[in-house]
Parts: sequence; C-alpha cells; structure tokens
Amino acid sequence: MTTITTERLILRPLTLDDAEAAFEWTGDARVARYMIYSTHESVETTKEWLRSIKPSENVFGFVRKSDNKLIGSGGIRLLEDGFWEFGYNFRHDCWGQGYATEASRAMIGYVRSCRGNIRLRSECAVENTASAHVIEKCGLVFKEYGEYTSYDGKKTFKAKIYESR
Repeated sequence: MTTITTERLILRPLTLDDAEAAFEWTGDARVARYMIYSTHESVETTKEWLRSIKPSENVFGFVRKSDNKLIGSGGIRLLEDGFWEFGYNFRHDCWGQGYATEASRAMIGYVRSCRGNIRLRSECAVENTASAHVIEKCGLVFKEYGEYTSYDGKKTFKAKIYESR
C-alpha cells in the first residue's frame, strides 16, 4: 500500500501503534453511531481491528498535516461485482471541516491512477445526511435504498446506496 498526500492530509497504512489514537474515534459512540462496527469498549478492541485489516482492503489512516495527528480512517476496496466501495470515519471534533470529502477523493484518485476508469459505490444510513453529502461531492448519485447490519448484529439501518454515473 502507498501513502497519499492531499492539501491537508496524509493517508497512510494503519499500524498497531495507532491503537490509542484510533480509539479516540472507534470508542466514541457519536462516531460509531452509523458505522458497521459498534463502539469499541477498549483499546484492545481497536487493536483487534487493526490486526484484522487486510492489505486488499486499502485501509488508510488519515493524518492531519498541521499537527501530525491521526484523526480518522477509511478504505476503498474492490467488491465481487466489480464496483469499488469506499468509506471513512473521523474523530467527532473533525466533523464538518471537509476532511471526509478530501480523503475520499484522494482514495478514489489513487485507485483510478492504478486501475483507470472504475465504477464506484458507497452507502450510508438514511439519517446520516452529512455522509450522503460527502458521497455526492465525490460524484456518486443515489441509486436505491437498501439496508445494512453491524458486524455484531446489534444495529440495522435503512441505507441510501450511491453509484458512479
């Protein structure tokens, strides 16, 4: 995996050394509210997640250049149907500052530079209007409604599914 630089962020592979910083958002119920994972109860849960990341998932840590702080993570991966799916999450105090759009566009650009013209897909909970705006800013359009359930089966959401044009 590579490192990507944007105007304000460095996207780099996550390591086990990132566990404490990552727990700042994985352990925050506000951040985990619409995520496919449930709120991490301890740094150990975050470490388990970091150990489970597969290189093919292209999971990046998002480091803010201004202070070298890890403020979020996200990934872009190839699905069995040929679409590339992307997602992200950030510390609550970083919401509303354009970081999600900046990071998502960088991940999409990275895959396009390696693979050429790709088909994209992303989804978010219907209630998560901020993520819907990010997905739209990345050029995707609403396709249909769907549903997703968290890994532990404790949360299920009605979802908006978006695809590239």
